[in-house]
Amino acid sequence: MDLAPGQRAGIFRVSGSLLLGGKQRLNLGFQSEAIGFSDTTTGMQGRSVWTDEHGDKAFSELSGEGFGPGQLIEGRFIGGTGRYAGISGEYSFKWQRLGAIEGDELAGRSVDLNGWARLGSPSALAPTTAGGPK
Repeated sequence: MDLAPGQRAGIFRVSGSLLLGGKQRLNLGFQSEAIGFSDTTTGMQGRSVWTDEHGDKAFSELSGEGFGPGQLIEGRFIGGTGRYAGISGEYSFKWQRLGAIEGDELAGRSVDLNGWARLGSPSALAPTTAGGPK
């Protein structure tokens, strides 16, 4: 939606497969879904659910300057179900658009995904930058 000159706002819903690398990953793959609101003046806020092959879910909050290509998006795990109950952690990525917008459809992918997660009780302390994995 166009607002004042140079100001745009919009809602989004994206979904797709999420594959993780590394020896200490939570799981090899997830189905991921995110919804949110983005405004060129106030930034982006959203929520995300990662669902594994067993139906266990990890929930997170998303924030960033916007939802445009190349903009940094940060996530914070806020809980989950099954194996991910009590999960904590943080991650970040950039959104990369793949092709033009067709109607209300947009193809894209996450790049430069980095972060950490800890399984366990919600009161578990997060690792510090000096002492824990990132």
